[in-house]
Amino acid sequence: MKVITLFENRTISKEYKCKHGLSLYIETANHKILFDTGTDQSFAYNASKLGVNLEDIDIAVISHGHYDHGGGLETFLKLNSKAKIYMGKGAFDNHLVKLLGIIKFNIGLKKELINNNRFVFVDGMTIIDDEITLFGDVKGNKLQPKGNDRLLKECSNKSIEKDDFEHEINLLINEDNKNSLFCGCAHKGIINIIERTKDFIDRDLNTVIGGFHLMRMNIENQDSKAFLNSLSADLISSSVDKYYTCHCTGEKAYSYLSKTMNNLNELKTGMVIEV
Repeated sequence: MKVITLFENRTISKEYKCKHGLSLYIETANHKILFDTGTDQSFAYNASKLGVNLEDIDIAVISHGHYDHGGGLETFLKLNSKAKIYMGKGAFDNHLVKLLGIIKFNIGLKKELINNNRFVFVDGMTIIDDEITLFGDVKGNKLQPKGNDRLLKECSNKSIEKDDFEHEINLLINEDNKNSLFCGCAHKGIINIIERTKDFIDRDLNTVIGGFHLMRMNIENQDSKAFLNSLSADLISSSVDKYYTCHCTGEKAYSYLSKTMNNLNELKTGMVIEV
């Protein structure tokens, strides 16, 4: 399986566009998959530079309803006419971020796109075939990211509540008897997501790829250090062969975790890995 980082916060070369967001191209024996579309059309620009023809994508996944993962959705719909696009139920709800304690900004997807018969809304688990499973029904609450405290949702009665991330889904790929997990931001907690996979696969994950939503952590803070130490210990004990993290993990948290995790790697725009 080949994974190409089409869009991420950083880049390996100035020839690629980058900013806050995530988009991955995943090529398996049977599928060409787009996992998230980044913030805007930049993922498509980079795809052309990296030799990825977006018209060939047969499955697209939007990990959750935030602009930095689905902001390029409109561009993808124009460039690709065949792929089903999977996303969590509620992905088009209003999602907000709280700044300075009171100011709220909309960070959701464009609502004018919602009425499209190519969208498939996942509620719980969806098994596409022997290779691909999508799931969002993660119920654990262990080591959930502190950054979630700033993230809100607008309810049907217009009240504002803390986001429960029921719109977040994850991708599991089984190829050559290897299991690879892809997550966008792991808002429900990467440990909880990994634990959920154990309910429906009979062996450990080989690879985990995605963001862990640790970017705003102050790693000089003792509580933050304790959180990261616990996270590192649990990631190691999860018996995953390799982790590739990116986007919302943040460079400081990555640097801290990598001191104790020799199987932790980072992704940047333009990188190509074989899994």
